[in-house]
Amino acid sequence: MTVPWVVKYRPKTLDDVENQEDVKDELRSWIDSWLKGSPSSTAVMLYGPPGTGKTSLAIALANTYKLELVETNASDTRNLTSLRAIVERASISGSLFGIRGKLIFLDEVDGIQPKQDYGAVSAILEIIKNTKYPILMAANDPWNPNLRDLRNAVKMIEVKKLGKIAMRRLLKKICSGEKIKCEDNALDQIIEASDGDSRYAINFLQSIAEGYGEVTEKLVSELVRRKERELDPFETVRSVFWARYGWQAKQAVSNSQVEYDLLMRWLSENIPIQYEMLNDIWRGYDALARASIFLTRAKLSSWDMLSYTFDLMGPGVAMAEVEKKSPSWKAKWKKYQFPTLVQQLYKSKRTRDTRDQIIKKIGFHLHSSSTKIYNDVFPFFLIMTSKDLDELAKNLDLSPEEIEFIQSSQVRDVALKETGSTAQPSERTSRSRTTSKSRSKKP
Repeated sequence: MTVPWVVKYRPKTLDDVENQEDVKDELRSWIDSWLKGSPSSTAVMLYGPPGTGKTSLAIALANTYKLELVETNASDTRNLTSLRAIVERASISGSLFGIRGKLIFLDEVDGIQPKQDYGAVSAILEIIKNTKYPILMAANDPWNPNLRDLRNAVKMIEVKKLGKIAMRRLLKKICSGEKIKCEDNALDQIIEASDGDSRYAINFLQSIAEGYGEVTEKLVSELVRRKERELDPFETVRSVFWARYGWQAKQAVSNSQVEYDLLMRWLSENIPIQYEMLNDIWRGYDALARASIFLTRAKLSSWDMLSYTFDLMGPGVAMAEVEKKSPSWKAKWKKYQFPTLVQQLYKSKRTRDTRDQIIKKIGFHLHSSSTKIYNDVFPFFLIMTSKDLDELAKNLDLSPEEIEFIQSSQVRDVALKETGSTAQPSERTSRSRTTSKSRSKKP
């Protein structure tokens, strides 16, 4: 299994960390105060944009001072019980490794939500108060109002974006270590697109180097995109199917602008187009089906399940093609298509809107909901209009378009067949969602 370069070339000690001299000095001073028995602050929060090296600094700090690193993602360790079980136990118990003790690292503390993760911030504050070991935290957005109490209880250290010179030095070092040909202008384009995010730059460098064997200005100009740009449906699908490694596929679905349910339909529609072997197609659909299960569980019970959805929808579908394990594998260009259901809904939107307007008018006169009219009245209404349309049209004040809808025998047959199916008026859809949400809140 190939190790991602962001892991392979992660700095081992603080001296290996590029740039960030002020941050390293503050961290050294903080840990030294702990080792002397008079800590200047119980906890420190590193904050700054993604990819600036906050996690790498934590690991390098622990290695430099030979501390056992107890690492957890605070946004995944959601509640009071989980935090106490993992972090509090580590903060008061002895160290199994190393001479000097532990460094407790809480990553992504800004991912904590006040409602879903009730009690998490107060649990962290309690742990900070009682800990026997230094606690280091990381956040992309520390100014979130939910973290106000946490900000007041810790020392804040800003980790700034990596400069272009430091970024070039880092990428050059990786190219040399991997023995890959890389043009200087190509590196400049990657650095410009990364906007100071070293993780993005390294991942992009690896994806081109391993996919094409070299990193040229022409390749980068064709493939590079601004890191903050979200992928459209076609880009997302292509990035998933062309991903040679799981992290590339997960990055594609994570950066997509397409909603989860709709993205599943895009992948489902194009799996048999991209994959030629029957077993690959089966594995792709199996991963997608499991992703759908976890997405439903995430909506109804806990959004923690969403990470499994990303794993199965991205890497699960991408790695369904066994041939990717072969060194000679190359991505195959395919012409992807819109999901059939989306096309059908788009083509029938005008017809469905007209139908819903008629249902709304009937409901107004009968003082009944659109859902009830659709299920219990509308089928009989279509039958009645075949005998006395003029009178009903006058009483309901139907427009010429609505009259044409009723007169069309083809449309009438479609409407009758749809009755009781999943195609429902807009009111029923919204009411169903409300009911689902209310049910999900019940124990």
